[in-house]
Amino acid sequence: MQARVRSGYNPWVPTKTNELNFYMKKRHLHMTQPLRNTIFVALTLILMGCSTVRTSTNEIKAVSVDPAPNAGFIEQPGQQTNRADLPFQKVWIKSGFDKSAYKELFIAPVDTQYMLKMDWMHKMSSASWMGDVKKDIAELARYFHHQVVEDFKNDPKHRFQVISSPEQHTQPALILELALIEVDPSQPVLHALSWAGPPGTGTAAGAINQRRAAFEGRLRDLETGEVVATFADRDMADAGPLDLTRLTWYGPAKGIMDRWAKQFVQIANRKPGEAVTDPTPFTLRPF
Repeated sequence: MQARVRSGYNPWVPTKTNELNFYMKKRHLHMTQPLRNTIFVALTLILMGCSTVRTSTNEIKAVSVDPAPNAGFIEQPGQQTNRADLPFQKVWIKSGFDKSAYKELFIAPVDTQYMLKMDWMHKMSSASWMGDVKKDIAELARYFHHQVVEDFKNDPKHRFQVISSPEQHTQPALILELALIEVDPSQPVLHALSWAGPPGTGTAAGAINQRRAAFEGRLRDLETGEVVATFADRDMADAGPLDLTRLTWYGPAKGIMDRWAKQFVQIANRKPGEAVTDPTPFTLRPF
């Protein structure tokens, strides 16, 4: 189990060398309750063995990651339930819906309007930094869209033919509509900006150790426009005591999006009665 170092540079955060000293000095001052819980679970899993940490299970995620509040992208979120056979925390599927009747798939651009309402963003005092964050959010949306498109195109089973516009469809088609609703800011960036507040206080302090991202989604019949399924999920990424890879405010969000994209394809290919499980919400990387 080796640490993976991701490349990246942001002029607003310390260099890797300085970040190590900065991070270790600050770590004991910002031991919030979520971080204590994460460390406790992590140490428990070490004793259980690395193979257990990687075990695919929806149950571990169910007790480790709370669902995100409804953002409004889904019109009737109360219809959704948690299903043990699917990796997403909230799911609704229209009664009688038969996915096998559809041969084509259009993946709409990812909606980001709900992310711009996140509390921590509006606590920033720098207008220039806010502008850069908005650019990052747009880039994250493009990345998420690209990953979903590529994973469906590269699906060995070729479950759907991906079309680039609704006008291209020649067979029964579905539209996949996604909205990013949450990405937690990374800890080093918030400290570098010096607005996280006193240890253990404020919205930012409650978010910095969560390493979470969330989305809401809809599946729509392209011909009729009817919504035939909705789903939402919040997921958590890797946790490690010596984590020098979070050099941007959006930290591990892209890794979570990669996971979601693969899960969309797995769900599209699943057979009746087959379960699609979720990996553990984090993989332990202590060194």
